Amino acid sequence: MIVMSGKEVGTALEADLTEEVAALKAAGVEPRLAVVLVGDNPESQTYVGTKVRTARRLGIESEDFHLPAETSQAELEGQLQRLNADPAVHGVLCQLPLPGHLDATRIAGLINPLKDVDCFHPFNFGLLAEGTPRFTPCTPAGILAMLRHYRIVVAGRHVVMLGRSNIVGRPMSLLLSQKGWDATVTVCHSLTGDLARYTRQADVLIAAIGRPEWVGPDHVREGAVVIDVGVHRVTDASRPRGYRICGDVAYDAVMPLVSAMTPVPGGVGLLTVLMLMRNTLLAARLAAGLDKAPGMGVK
Repeated sequence: MIVMSGKEVGTALEADLTEEVAALKAAGVEPRLAVVLVGDNPESQTYVGTKVRTARRLGIESEDFHLPAETSQAELEGQLQRLNADPAVHGVLCQLPLPGHLDATRIAGLINPLKDVDCFHPFNFGLLAEGTPRFTPCTPAGILAMLRHYRIVVAGRHVVMLGRSNIVGRPMSLLLSQKGWDATVTVCHSLTGDLARYTRQADVLIAAIGRPEWVGPDHVREGAVVIDVGVHRVTDASRPRGYRICGDVAYDAVMPLVSAMTPVPGGVGLLTVLMLMRNTLLAARLAAGLDKAPGMGVK
């Protein structure tokens, strides 16, 4: 069984990104990422901290805007508009989830598509669906990098995508079904009847259902490849911190059945942030006129 290590894949990616940052700076371009966080969600704070540290390690300038939980829709939109208008800022993201009184859909559509490094803007999502993406959503891009690195062939094979969110499941299914990847993709979700009947048909099973250790041996056929997108903190009194981190897949129970599998932690999550940095560098190249991408006439 192959353990598909995000650290192994990420080491090679970091080297490439560091070289790209140096090349941009030599051309007079200082790539800059702005991250907006609203409220005090502990997991969001952790993610934002990781993004900021990774950016700085690679040589990307990073700004962290931490707004109070009671920030109004108008205040948040004003902050994002200022970042949209700042030519020194190449990438803008607003960390999700937002407090309940804020309209996340409206916020996604407000960020300048040329700075939308999370690929949540409807225009960028449309380019992705068309098969001519400008940016690639970060977690799906990390999964593609994992498949390439470990030479997991999906062309002509059956991929089952467990989850249909606009962050992972939907874009992942679009990408893998397009030319170049050529997979046959089935999308399952919480209302799919007899779910295990579908997941057991998968040559490659991608789990992004948001339920800790929900995918067990009964959901996986022997020899399948399993990619676990979930990250959960579950109570565990035997651990020094009183909790452990797990994914959507019951790793120890499923591992004996499969041919390759990602661990949690240490799998896809490590690559998501690096793909955000890759998108930021693309945004910097586009802003400087060093690159072109679909939809450049739309701002």
